[in-house]
Amino acid sequence: MRNDSLRLGAAPHTWFPPAFEQPKPPAYTGRLMADIYWIGVFLGLGLGVGILLAGVLGGTRAGLLAAIALAAVVGFGLGIWLGDEADATAGALGGIFGAVSAGEIVRGALRRGGARLGTALLVAGAAVAVALLALIPLVGYLEFLALPVLAIRLRRRRPERYAGLRTLAD
Repeated sequence: MRNDSLRLGAAPHTWFPPAFEQPKPPAYTGRLMADIYWIGVFLGLGLGVGILLAGVLGGTRAGLLAAIALAAVVGFGLGIWLGDEADATAGALGGIFGAVSAGEIVRGALRRGGARLGTALLVAGAAVAVALLALIPLVGYLEFLALPVLAIRLRRRRPERYAGLRTLAD
């Protein structure tokens, strides 16, 4: 026996009469704020993918170029799959910037005698941290701006190699 005053079919979890139902408040942030948030998230996800691929493939110049291309494709694919065109563009840009920036750091670490596997594992951990931090509103944008600046600063501080030191290393 069905009671028509209880609107059982209104929603799967609604068992109250219509007088007790509260109207849903409108979204206070609007569509623009949601778009800004998700673009920042996909920037950070793209950065994380780029950093990860640069850590794995970035030991050589050809590997770094492959990491850049692959990071752009994966970042774009994540954006199309989980978002829309703006998110896909942000993911691709994040992938490119992440791979280029981390590639400089990885090549510098390997040039100074770092182990490939150890460097790749440390960079993979950093990639996961960057991707997770992008879930905080506006942090993806800050990462997108800060990572290339960090790579440029590290490149300028590269130590010079002197001939006398090379003979001591042999």
